[in-house]
Amino acid sequence: MDIPEITTIKKVVNENYKVKTFYLDKQIDAKPGQFIMAWLPGVDEKPFTLSNIGKETAITVEEKGKFTKELFKLKKGDKIGVRGPYGNGYSIKNNACIVAGGLGIACLNPLINKLKKPTIIFGVKTKKEFLFLAEMKKYKANLCTDDGCVGFKGFTSDLLKELLKEKKFSVIYTCGPEIMMKKVFEIAEKNKIECEASLERFMKCGFGICGQCVINEFRVCKDGPVFSSSQLRKMTEFGKSARMKTGEKVPLERYFSCRTS
Repeated sequence: MDIPEITTIKKVVNENYKVKTFYLDKQIDAKPGQFIMAWLPGVDEKPFTLSNIGKETAITVEEKGKFTKELFKLKKGDKIGVRGPYGNGYSIKNNACIVAGGLGIACLNPLINKLKKPTIIFGVKTKKEFLFLAEMKKYKANLCTDDGCVGFKGFTSDLLKELLKEKKFSVIYTCGPEIMMKKVFEIAEKNKIECEASLERFMKCGFGICGQCVINEFRVCKDGPVFSSSQLRKMTEFGKSARMKTGEKVPLERYFSCRTS
């Protein structure tokens, strides 16, 4: 389906001071890690990972730029356009470790719901940035904060190293800041563990036509957004560079500092 279908917002949940979850009156047959394109007439169209799949379909959104500011004005009963799902999702393997950073937990939430007792590492900068805390407590997630105000003091990659001293995992699934995912992937490689990471690049079409979201020879919308270890090994740009709207390749720090939705 490449034409947006108008759907109704069933409810809106405030997750933290800058993040909301929008539940849609539409069931979407999707795999964990896949995304949809959300359309606001007269504003723009943007990609969002599905944070809930099944009886309730949802997207979890951080307020950043023009599009998300307009989206945040919507309430129960308002309409948005949706097309998708698109892309490749996560595999479903047990004896798994989930490593999530910030809003990356939204992408991983449907996967967590399908796995059998996964080990979860969820990190944010400070307490007020946590979301889905009720679910995280239910799954006995290992929480960490950069400032040490909650749980482990340090990065998710540091906590992963500590857990690997006690347990061997069959697979590590990750989503969050790309610098974090790069470290997680390197740890997985060192320990000979399969890793799957969900990457982000600027998207226009969502299904592989425009080529805007390329990373090396891969299209994030079509070949990803979830990539396997064998694919990540081929990505010299992973954790280093990305392309702006103009197509210019720039350091990753510049790309994400300019990204607004």
